[in-house]
Amino acid sequence: MKQIALFFLAASALWSCQSSEEKSESLKEPYRPAIHFSPETGWTNDPNGLVYYAGEYHLFFQHYPDSTVWGPMHWGHAVSTDLVHWEELPIALYPDSLGWIFSGSAVMDLENTSGLGSKENPAMVAIYTYHNSPKEQTGANDFQYQGLAYSLDKGRSWEKYTENPVLPNPGIRDFRDPKVSWFEEFQKWIMILAVQDHVEIYSSTNLTAWQKESEFGKTQGAHGGVWECPDLMAFDLEGQKKYVMLVSVNPGGPNGGSATQYFVGDFDGHAFDPNSNETRWVDYGKDNYAGVTFSNSPDQRKVFIGWLNNWQYANQIPTGQWRGAMTIPRELTLRKDGENFELYNYPVSEFESLQGETSALQAESIREEKILTSTLTPPAEIKLRLGFADETSPLFEIVLSNDLGEKVVLHFDGEQLVLDNTQNGWDDPNHQFAVKSTAPFSIENGTLSLDLVLDRASMEVFADAGKRVLTSQYFPTKPYTQLSIKGNVDLEEGEIKTLK
Repeated sequence: MKQIALFFLAASALWSCQSSEEKSESLKEPYRPAIHFSPETGWTNDPNGLVYYAGEYHLFFQHYPDSTVWGPMHWGHAVSTDLVHWEELPIALYPDSLGWIFSGSAVMDLENTSGLGSKENPAMVAIYTYHNSPKEQTGANDFQYQGLAYSLDKGRSWEKYTENPVLPNPGIRDFRDPKVSWFEEFQKWIMILAVQDHVEIYSSTNLTAWQKESEFGKTQGAHGGVWECPDLMAFDLEGQKKYVMLVSVNPGGPNGGSATQYFVGDFDGHAFDPNSNETRWVDYGKDNYAGVTFSNSPDQRKVFIGWLNNWQYANQIPTGQWRGAMTIPRELTLRKDGENFELYNYPVSEFESLQGETSALQAESIREEKILTSTLTPPAEIKLRLGFADETSPLFEIVLSNDLGEKVVLHFDGEQLVLDNTQNGWDDPNHQFAVKSTAPFSIENGTLSLDLVLDRASMEVFADAGKRVLTSQYFPTKPYTQLSIKGNVDLEEGEIKTLK
């Protein structure tokens, strides 16, 4: 670990001598992601206010610009025209006398229901949680309430609503993270709000006056910790409309710490009725939390971004002038398997624009260990289709490693996919980072497709086109350069792509 410390000292010295133009060359920093959004400096956590308008995707995010550990929250801001190249803009929302600016959402008020803009120049409206820290310290319960701000210049400048809060606190701790969407079928705005161990649903016709409709979740889902960052969306599936609710929970994830669960059911504009009380997870890895979808997305696509981190160790990961990044954008699709519905998530098609040189892998039967490449240079994408002659024992290991013996291993044990991060290179101080993450899985028809998206310090594993996903950070002392596979497996097809 001394090597890592020296690496950071050198990077910090380099940073202090750089001009602002040179600082933008942030890939010189250790572990700085090349294909994931991260702020140039400072702390970040939840993605907020994901909204599309006039050719731009807006990513707002929880941000503390003055430190690399969590503190008074602002809304950072970045924009993209293609979901893969991001430009960081000045901070959008600053704390004020009502409190810090916690998580929330943004919408385009295209019909000017709020009266804050016009149909010719609609308002971009942010609905967020105020967190009143001084009030919290007095022991009061009503220190979180919902505020509103709006922009008439495509998110470049913002005005706080003069009558904030638009949804006062009724005396409940953990009353936060409003996700607002326009539901055409009900002709009203719907807000889903995280309230302690469940969610509450509110409605409005104008974004400024809200009425409570219902509650959901006190007896459903995972309850290892507080519920956070919900979302509610509709899918049209084979002529049937189904609704999916996302709810993050911390702690209580399937492999420790924070994670995002989902429910499939029906919604009548007032209450959500789940089809099953089974707990399901968007991502079984340790490092995908608080994810939500873009509003006003073209063609009603459900484009999702999560925070690539976990509260167990988020303040301690060994990065430099920044701490915290986002997952790559993923498109959510709902599929029916018999009587059950399954939420898939897979990289958006725009991600293919990053493709550089591609090397095809030769089809072959592997009975021991096969080195697929020893010159891997992340960022990269590895696509594999594996076949298993012996369906009773389809065991295999895929190993990403360096010459120091540090590695990350993905394997299948017959009942679950396992992402083994115990030898990743970082000796984390609280021993909750280096673990084995598991995801229940079955190999169907003797084949398995895997898509591994690698950045300098993370891996996102998409199995069978996103039916199961595991996302994990890692912090090797030296970059991983070797990829190998072993087991009784047939490599039917594969390729390694460098990513620009």
